[in-house]
Amino acid sequence: MRAVRLPAPGHLVEDAEVPMPHCGPGDVLVRVRAAGICHSDVHYRAGRSRVEPLPLTLGHEVAGEIAAVGQHVLNHNVGDAVCLHYLVTCGQCDDCLAGREQFCATVKMLGHFTDGGWAEYIAVPARNAVPLPHRVPFEQGAVMMCSSATSLHALRKGRLKVGESVLVVGAGGLGMSAVQLARALGASDVIAVDRDPLKLALAERFGARTIRGANLSPDEVVAQVRAMTNGRGVDVALELVGAPDTMRTALQSLAPLGRAVVVGLSDINLSVDTYRDLIGREAELIGSNDHLLSELYELVEMADKGILNLADVVTNTVPLQARDINAVLDALARHEAPVRTVVVP
Repeated sequence: MRAVRLPAPGHLVEDAEVPMPHCGPGDVLVRVRAAGICHSDVHYRAGRSRVEPLPLTLGHEVAGEIAAVGQHVLNHNVGDAVCLHYLVTCGQCDDCLAGREQFCATVKMLGHFTDGGWAEYIAVPARNAVPLPHRVPFEQGAVMMCSSATSLHALRKGRLKVGESVLVVGAGGLGMSAVQLARALGASDVIAVDRDPLKLALAERFGARTIRGANLSPDEVVAQVRAMTNGRGVDVALELVGAPDTMRTALQSLAPLGRAVVVGLSDINLSVDTYRDLIGREAELIGSNDHLLSELYELVEMADKGILNLADVVTNTVPLQARDINAVLDALARHEAPVRTVVVP
């Protein structure tokens, strides 16, 4: 079958012919109908985040149709539409049983430590397949598996309460879901910051007030956030870019007892003024990694009910070809890509 694989760190992804994946007794074989291109894939290709074993098929946002089921699988049928939880775990350790599967000792992430969805087919344990309602297109189901799920998990980590305010730093794929989800969880005010006016216009359609940060210093962005909140700051700030400046923006925009949740990946150290930014306001700096299988069921229900609208978030599709995927990764690396691009095999 056809696949697009990373041959080595720092190399472009390449077209490849690989064997059809084996469908074990507890697995489902899925014909990939859509697979997202995430900013994390930029880090994988560049070698900033370890990928193994190489060569490896990337792609961790996956949706498709079940093509075959293992002999022990009772809750899925051939032809079912599904989207895939990208953390393959043992399902039996203390962390898995407690709903903390991202800390499973044997966890392997699709498209990171085991073959992902930039391929015609993928096999995963049956528990990783989440039913996708017929009203939700495959492209949107794929995007939910990372950008939406990661945003929901970050808001949960930030302990967002009804009536609180939220700052979303970075209005890309994650940010568009974060704006909508913050509103759905009861946020009274959502402010989005980005340098792309087109993305900010979409964020405004989803109910956010916006700040264009293209020509503003971090201090100027913070000043605008405080001006928009009567000097108080926000209760929860999500950093979705992965840069020290935007992390400081999130932290310094907090109100007393505020929580800054860092999601964006960076290999540059962050310097923090512990008294002014943390102790003085009793603020919190929180890391958020991945998401939970249970959260995917929440998201699917929200999408089915129209609470989460990804129709305008999936702005582009490309074929399963390395040339097209590399072009999208290049644009993402320059922070010039559309909101979300999905591979359609």
